[in-house]
Amino acid sequence: MDVRSSLIEAIQKALQKLTVDLSFEEIHLERPANPEHGDWSTNVALAISKKLNRNPRDFASEVTEVLIHQSPDHMKKIEIAGPGFINFKLENSWLHDVLNQVVDAGTDNWAKHKIGNNKKVIVEFVSANPTGPLHAGHGRGACFGDSVARLYQRCGYSVQRDFYINDRGTQMKLYAESLAAEASDEKIPEDGYRGEYIKEWAAEMPPDVDPFEWGYQRALRSHREALEALNIYFDNWFSERSMVASGAIEETLTDLRSAEAVFESDGAVWLRSTNWGDDKDRVLVKSDGEYTYLLPDVTYHRDKFKRADLLVNVWGADHHGYITRMHAAMSALGHKPEDLKIAITQMVRLQRDGQEVKLSKRTGDIVELAEVIEEVGSDAARFTYLLLSVDSSQNFDLELVAQQVNENPVFYVQYAHARIHSIMKKSQEAGIERPSIAETDLSVLNHPSELAILRSLQELPDMVLRSTQEVAPHRITNWSRDFASLFHSFYHDCRVLGEDISITVTEARLWLVEAARVGLVVSLDLLGVSAPTEMWRNEEGEEFHG
Repeated sequence: MDVRSSLIEAIQKALQKLTVDLSFEEIHLERPANPEHGDWSTNVALAISKKLNRNPRDFASEVTEVLIHQSPDHMKKIEIAGPGFINFKLENSWLHDVLNQVVDAGTDNWAKHKIGNNKKVIVEFVSANPTGPLHAGHGRGACFGDSVARLYQRCGYSVQRDFYINDRGTQMKLYAESLAAEASDEKIPEDGYRGEYIKEWAAEMPPDVDPFEWGYQRALRSHREALEALNIYFDNWFSERSMVASGAIEETLTDLRSAEAVFESDGAVWLRSTNWGDDKDRVLVKSDGEYTYLLPDVTYHRDKFKRADLLVNVWGADHHGYITRMHAAMSALGHKPEDLKIAITQMVRLQRDGQEVKLSKRTGDIVELAEVIEEVGSDAARFTYLLLSVDSSQNFDLELVAQQVNENPVFYVQYAHARIHSIMKKSQEAGIERPSIAETDLSVLNHPSELAILRSLQELPDMVLRSTQEVAPHRITNWSRDFASLFHSFYHDCRVLGEDISITVTEARLWLVEAARVGLVVSLDLLGVSAPTEMWRNEEGEEFHG
C-alpha cells in the first residue's frame, strides 16, 4: 500500500474510534503547496465538523491525538494548522519507498491506472475537410487529441481514434471544380479554392479522372502523411458519404421523430434543441430536402455510441456554438451528457521573425502543418502544441521552437533524459555495477534535490489521472518541464560519480537516476514525444551528454 492510502486508512480508523464513519473516498488527502507545511494534509475535520456540531479545530485535535497513538508508518510529526487542517510531516523513508515503487513498476506500469476497466472510448479529432492540406492550426487539435487518447489508454480504457471525413456538400464540390478549372486553365469559381496547393495538385492530376474522387483521395493522402509525421495514426477514417449510402441518416431522423425531438415548419425539419438548453431550435433538413451539417453529425455520433461507451470530441474554436445542439441531439437519443465530452481548441498564432503568419486555405496564404514539422521536427511541434491548455490562444514561435537551447521547453526536457543516459554510460565505463535496489542503502538520499525528485515522481500517477478526467494533457507537459528542472538541479547539486563520492551514495543515486528516467519516459510518451539518449546544442557546437 502506498503512503497516501496508508494515511487515509489511518485517518479512517481514527475517526471510527471517535464514532465517525467515513468511506475511503470521502477522506481527502492533499499535498500542501508549501513543503514546510508538511508532506500531506487533510481537511477532514473541517469537512465534517459542522455536521457533528463541533468546533473544527477542536475536533482536529481529537483526531490528531488518536493518530499519534496509532503511529502510522513513516510518521515524524502531526500538526494542526489554520481553522482545522491536519498536516503530516513524514520521515524521508516514505520517499525511499516511492523510489522502490517507481523502479519496481518501470515505464510500463508507473502512473498506470485500471479505472477504465477496458471501457470503450472514441476520441475524434482533426476531422478537417478533405479540400486541402492540413495547416499549422490543425496541429494543435491533432497533438491534443492523440495525447488525450494516450492518457485514456494509460488509465485502462480501450481507445479508438476517429477522423470524421466531411466528403460531401458544397465545399467538396467547389474544391473539385477548382482543381478541374486549374487543370484546364479555366477561371476558378468565385467561391473556389485558390491556394498554391491547388496549382500543385492540379498539375499532378491525371487527365480523364473524376476531379472529385481524385481530389478527395489526394487531400486524404496529404492529411495522413502530415499526421503520420507527428506519429499520429487513426483507427477509423469515417466517411460522411458512407452514412448516406447506408441509410443511417434516415434511420437517425426516424429515431428523433420517435423521441418527439423534431418538428416540421416552413417545409423544413427542425430539432427541438431548445428542450435541452439551446438558445433556438436547429434545422436538420432544409426546405429543399438537403441535409444541414447537423443531421449527418448527429448520425455519426449515433454510430459512435454504438461502438463506444464514452465519446471525446476535439473541435476547433469555430465549433463552440455546436456543443449545445449536439448534446441536445444525443440527449434526445437517450445518451447522458457526461458520456460526450467536447474540447474546443483555441486559435494558434504562428510567428516567424516576430511577425504573425496568417492562415487561410482559400487565399493561398497558408502554412502547412507538414512545413512546420519539417522545420522544427515532430517532437518540438508536439511538445509546443501541448504547452498550454487548449482553452487559451497560443503563440507558436518557429524560431524558438527550432533552437536547441534551454529556453526551448522540449529541448530542456529531452536533455534531462539524455543526461540520464550519459550518467549511466559513464557509470558503466567506470566499471560500477549497481546492486539490486533491495541491496542498496537508500537512506543516504536526503539532499533536498534528491527528495524533490521523489516527491515529483510520487505525484505523477495522480497527475495522469487528473489529466485524463479533465481532458487536459497540458498538465503532463507542465509536470515534465518542472520535473526536468528538478533533475537538472539535482545534477548540479549532487554528483553521482567521482572518487570523492562514496560507493554507497553512488549506488543510491544511480537508482534515483533510473527512477527519474522512468518518470520522463512515461510523461514524454503521453505527449507523443521521444526520449533521446543523446542530444546536441547549437551554442558553440557544444555536445550535450551530461
